[in-house]
Amino acid sequence: MAPTTRICKVARAKLNLALHVRRRREDGYHELDSIFVHCVDGDELWVEPADDITLTITGSFAEGLSAGEDNLVMRAARAVHEAYRRDEPKPHNEVTFRIPREDGEAASTSERIVMRPHYGASRGAAITLVKNLPLASGIGGGSADAAAVIDLLVALWELPDDYHVMTAIAESIGSDVPPCMTAWPKRVTGRGEMVEPLRDPAYHDWLVLLVNPGVGVATGLAFAGWDGVDRGPLESVTFAEVIATGRNDLEAPARKLAPAIGAVIDSLAARPGAFAARMSGSGATCFALFGSVAERDAAAHAIRAEHPDWWVWASRLS
Repeated sequence: MAPTTRICKVARAKLNLALHVRRRREDGYHELDSIFVHCVDGDELWVEPADDITLTITGSFAEGLSAGEDNLVMRAARAVHEAYRRDEPKPHNEVTFRIPREDGEAASTSERIVMRPHYGASRGAAITLVKNLPLASGIGGGSADAAAVIDLLVALWELPDDYHVMTAIAESIGSDVPPCMTAWPKRVTGRGEMVEPLRDPAYHDWLVLLVNPGVGVATGLAFAGWDGVDRGPLESVTFAEVIATGRNDLEAPARKLAPAIGAVIDSLAARPGAFAARMSGSGATCFALFGSVAERDAAAHAIRAEHPDWWVWASRLS
C-alpha cells in the first residue's frame, strides 16, 4: 500500500544583491557574476503519493499560470522520475526459509528473483503549488519552485539523496534552478551553474522589503536589451563591498520595458533606515534592506498607502 505521507517545503524567494552581466556566450547564455541571497518566505510546495504526476496551483498569483507540462515544476518532476528511471522495475533477491520438521530434517532455504518498483511504493505524486510570489518578477519564483519539488520528490519517493544527480536535474531545467537548491548566500558565475557558498556572516538575517509595481518583465527581453558592455566582475564578495559597489546590469533595459521600476526604487530608497535599494534579477521586483523590524514595517505601511496597486511583501534574509 502506498504511504500516506504529505510533505511541504517553502520555495524561498531569491534576491540578487548584485548581478553583473559579463558577455553573451556562444551557446546563447550570458556569463554572469552574481550574489544570490534568499528570503525565509516564498511559494509553498506540497507533495503526496499518487498514481500519476499532477500539479494543482492555488494562491494569490495562481491565475494565468499553466499547470501543464510546460510548468517548471512539472518539468522538474518528470526529470526526477526519468533520471532515477522509476519506470524500470528493479530485480531483488527474495529468500524463503523453510521451518525444520519435527522429525529433525534440516531446514532449507530457496532463493528466487522478483521484480519490484525501482524505488519507493508510490509511482507518482500529487503536487500542489501555493503561488504567493508574482509571476515574471525577478525573484526566482519558478526556479525556486522547481528546486523545491526536486528535493521533495527525492524524499517522497525514497530516492538516493545524490547531490550530483539532483544538481544535474536542476541544471537541465534552468540556469537559476541550481542556486535555488540551497538557501545559503552564494556567488553564482558561469550561466548560473557555478555556485560558491559565501561564509561572510554579515549576509544573514537582514530585514527586507520587496515591492513589485504590478508588472512582469520577461527575462529574455531584459537580457536582449542589455547593451553588451562588460563593466567588470565583482570586486569583492564581502557583504560590505557588494552593498557598496555591486550593481544590476539588467536594471537599465528592464526600466525601458517597465518604467515603474524607477519609481519603486526611488520609493524604497527614500524610506528611513533603507539601504541597498535595487532591482532583483530581470525585474520588476525591487527590494531594500533594513536594520530593524520597525523601519521595515513602517516603510511597508507607507508604500502600501501611497501605492495600493503595488505588491509589497515584508520578509527576512535566511
